[in-house]
Amino acid sequence: MPLADARAICPVLSTRPADPVGEGRALEALRRWASRYGPHAAKDGPDGLIVDVSGVAHLFGGETDLLEDISARLERAGLASNSAIAETRGAAWALARRGGGVIPEGGLLASLGPMPVNALRIGPEVAEGLTRLGLHRIVDLTSVPRAPLARRFGADILRRLDQALGAQAEPVAAEPDPPQFGVRMTLPEPIGLTADVMGILDRLLVRLCDKLASAQMGARAVRLELRRVDRSAAVVEVGLARAMRDPVRISALFRKGVDEVDAGFGIDGMRLGASVTEPLAPEQLKDVQIGNGKARQEDELADLISRIGNRLGFEAVQRFLPANSRIPERGFLTVPAAYAAPEPFPSRRRPRRPITIFPPEPLTGVSGNPPSRFSWRRMGFTTLCAHGPERITPEWWFDDPAWRSGVRDYWRVETGEGPRLWLFRTPQAASGFGDWYVQGVFL
Repeated sequence: MPLADARAICPVLSTRPADPVGEGRALEALRRWASRYGPHAAKDGPDGLIVDVSGVAHLFGGETDLLEDISARLERAGLASNSAIAETRGAAWALARRGGGVIPEGGLLASLGPMPVNALRIGPEVAEGLTRLGLHRIVDLTSVPRAPLARRFGADILRRLDQALGAQAEPVAAEPDPPQFGVRMTLPEPIGLTADVMGILDRLLVRLCDKLASAQMGARAVRLELRRVDRSAAVVEVGLARAMRDPVRISALFRKGVDEVDAGFGIDGMRLGASVTEPLAPEQLKDVQIGNGKARQEDELADLISRIGNRLGFEAVQRFLPANSRIPERGFLTVPAAYAAPEPFPSRRRPRRPITIFPPEPLTGVSGNPPSRFSWRRMGFTTLCAHGPERITPEWWFDDPAWRSGVRDYWRVETGEGPRLWLFRTPQAASGFGDWYVQGVFL
């Protein structure tokens, strides 16, 4: 119901924002935990889990004791739950949502029969249609002809009935666990020198990158855990500007962090894992010269971004991307270089733009149109030649205060003093020649 109606019924109602993504992660964690009760565990809708416990219940003292163990563990974790065990998946689903319990072997129809028809995992429209015909309970469906029932409500109603009563198999398909990319090594004797740690790190990186290559994945963040003799641990984590699985390039990023680690009484264990991964398909290397170790240009740029990003933060390293706008200030975007692929600016013919653009600064002492003499930043300039005008109209769908004065006429001006400037004026707001501005400098 709408929140306003709910508050009218219950003024002290406590509400929280929905978090479907967080709830999905929590349910996935519970699914992995539920595999302790059976080898096949899967999600069952947005709020349930299903586990195949065939041949497992005796390990917990029986089916009733198994349910008690589940409820007790979930209650200690602060979770309220209802659990049920039955011969079929459909019967367990229905009983779990109606209090829970155990349906003894051979008692499916006796236990499910008195339940309403919506316990068969059918849609509310189908359940309402069955109720209007007087078929309120599951047992009522077993005494009516199947063919007319299927013609009116579809074959799904019969499939759900057969699955619940055991006439049609419905196995539990265990969801594959996401791959975990991690390797570790336990040392027979503690170590403490940076060179020793880096040597073992290089061996771990080779194993880790082999795992990544077999899954066609690349690492974007790698975490190194150094376990000391006194059971404490130091962690060194590095980020990567783009997905990679090159052990030599990743190792170079760890040296500074490993050098700053306090080894204490010695390090006797190391664990290395890729905490963030991305798909990385094999690619053909075109401009690598075999034998001299020459790296590709994009690899060198990625390594530079990785080194700077690990020191300053990857958000601080940005690159320019083209934007679809003729307004000088909006002709480009600045985005984090590590999270955006480089995109070339359009190669089509277009007016030249200065390499440096800044907010418009007014000119003084202007004479002529275009100005033959003017002053800017307390310096006088004489125009040698001027190219223009180039008229740019403001984008009417954006309310930009800087462009409320209307169209601008831009000129490229070469001065006798050296600088090549980008000037503009607003014709409709002109009063003499006092409305000239400079907005950029060419190389």
